[in-house]
Amino acid sequence: MNFIAWIIMGLIAGAIAKSILKEKGGWISSLIIGLIGGVVGGWIGSAVFDRGVTGFFSLWSWLLAIGGSVLVLWVYGLIQRRR
Repeated sequence: MNFIAWIIMGLIAGAIAKSILKEKGGWISSLIIGLIGGVVGGWIGSAVFDRGVTGFFSLWSWLLAIGGSVLVLWVYGLIQRRR
């Protein structure tokens, strides 16, 4: 995938993760969470299922990116609550 597709997927995955966990924040934080979540989801998918993020129009890639974003957002929320 090219760079623009990664940014769009990250933005959408981060926004979906924020709506799932009912978190607040702007589009920049959604983008960052989505990009990190896509990397985390791709890494977990590669390690566990031997299949990572493959393409923009792949349902598997979207599920991994959204799942990774939810995980990243959840861990970030845990860290913030401790402070």
